Amino acid sequence: MHAGKTEPMIAIVDDDQDMRDTLYALMRESGFDAVCCADPGAFMALGDPPPIDLALIDLRLRGESGLSLAIHIRERYHLPIVMLTGVGDEIDKIIGLETGADDYMIKPFNPRELVARIRAVLRRYGHGTARPSETPGQDIAFGRMRLDVQSRRLLDHDGEEIPLTNAEYRLLEYFARNPDRIIPRPELLAELGSDMQRYVDRTIDVLILRLRRKIEAVPSKPVHLQTRRAQGYLFNLSPG
Repeated sequence: MHAGKTEPMIAIVDDDQDMRDTLYALMRESGFDAVCCADPGAFMALGDPPPIDLALIDLRLRGESGLSLAIHIRERYHLPIVMLTGVGDEIDKIIGLETGADDYMIKPFNPRELVARIRAVLRRYGHGTARPSETPGQDIAFGRMRLDVQSRRLLDHDGEEIPLTNAEYRLLEYFARNPDRIIPRPELLAELGSDMQRYVDRTIDVLILRLRRKIEAVPSKPVHLQTRRAQGYLFNLSPG
């Protein structure tokens, strides 16, 4: 949290005033502070970096997609994102993850569940404070790459960053911390923490495909991130 503050600050980005008012009241009742933004421009006006701990964004904003704002936030700040939408189709769910959203809920939502998910995401981020300080001994090496856990970056053998979405990073770190073990898809879904039970196979497949394109010399013949048919996935740090 930010200096002198006792409650995490939630930015509510929704173009529906009734929904903004409802979410604002819910956040305050749940022990959070909150600021309402009717559109991405209002969010940008909060400052650079914005003095918030989490962004709660409606996916379907009028004029400009909530996805565009989520991408902007993910590229620039170490802030958690929870997305809301009234559309529950598979494509939206996949896009939500690929954009870097930390969690995803469909309207109408259960208020208690939304608050619980926000708290869980904030815990994972340490309340969304500034980027963790760089400390030695926090790298996980595999092949000619290394994962810098403190800065949440994937680096190639020259030290150049290979861009990852938040979901890609979280899956890769989980694999790297659990090498040489077959990890089933439900476990990976639980690690993502998203409301995607109906689309486990498709969503995980999309993320695995994207990860392989970034970490494998030949993505169609992976040596690090391997599939174990009908079982799950296995990650090799040092394939023989």
